[in-house]
Amino acid sequence: MKKYIITVLIGIICCIPLVAGRYAGDFMMIGAGVRALGMGGAFVALADDGSAMYWNSAGLSHIRNSEVSAMHAFLYKGLASYDLVTYIQPLPNQVSIGFNITRLSVSDIPVFSEEYLVGTNVDQRINNSIYHLPGIPDSKFDARDDLYQFSFAKNIHYDANMGWLFFEVPFDFSFGGTIKLIKRSIWDSMGNGTGLDFGFKAKTDLAVIFDQEQFGDLHFGVNFQDIAGTDIAWNTVSDMKDEVLFNTKLGVALVQPIPPLKSTVSLAYDYDYVYNGTKHYGIDWNYNDKGNLRAGYYDKNYSCGATVKLYGVMLDYALITNPIGLTNRLGLRIQF
Repeated sequence: MKKYIITVLIGIICCIPLVAGRYAGDFMMIGAGVRALGMGGAFVALADDGSAMYWNSAGLSHIRNSEVSAMHAFLYKGLASYDLVTYIQPLPNQVSIGFNITRLSVSDIPVFSEEYLVGTNVDQRINNSIYHLPGIPDSKFDARDDLYQFSFAKNIHYDANMGWLFFEVPFDFSFGGTIKLIKRSIWDSMGNGTGLDFGFKAKTDLAVIFDQEQFGDLHFGVNFQDIAGTDIAWNTVSDMKDEVLFNTKLGVALVQPIPPLKSTVSLAYDYDYVYNGTKHYGIDWNYNDKGNLRAGYYDKNYSCGATVKLYGVMLDYALITNPIGLTNRLGLRIQF
């Protein structure tokens, strides 16, 4: 029986530290979209574009125009390619649905056959050069991770009556769910799994609560990922299964208009509970709804980014640091 040695060990590592647990679904934790990663991944409470399917599906209900978005990134010094395409369709009664395809791929991984070493001992392998690996691969293979998502979200507006001495306080409560299909392939082995996420988002107007018209909106969000338990079953002889860990993302954000500067500033904070917890901080500055600058910080890593908007077409860019090197992301969003 043939035995192979893969000379390149591919670790598809996330942009956060993986310190414990099982890593079957960690390619999904790299994060979707460009804006969100430009803010350091502090996006659960905002979640107002197509990437909300990953960060918090409840946010899709606030998208009231059809949106198509695409993203491309070369990760880890070009070792891996990361792409996604998303379509969001609003429906009547403050309902929105979305579809997404995400792919992480590593190509041309070299393989060296060890068949000619069968029957030799350690001394022969060390001392005889004919038993040394030649450095020329016998073949190559690809590794690929695919994620297919379908999301549904509903928004409910409610004006809370605080008594006859007070104004009614407006609240928007949003609920969303995502069904996802996971397909993984390494060489000739295939793995499949299904998962379920559930998101909740709330928004209120601080100007009404404090009777100060200069105040902005307060957002709160929570996203439960893989709440029903997600296993990836492989078509190997051992019928091996990988478990995707349950994760909770919790976030809060303040969106503050600054009318004299024709600007809006968003401040956001997120916390991921998986892998002993990770904090995310982000800031976004929007000028006259024509463009954005943003920055973020998470787990000793920094990020920044920008958006240029013209006639419903938005070009997004993000630069993200991680222990392996810098990552550039490009994204395109079209609303119609």
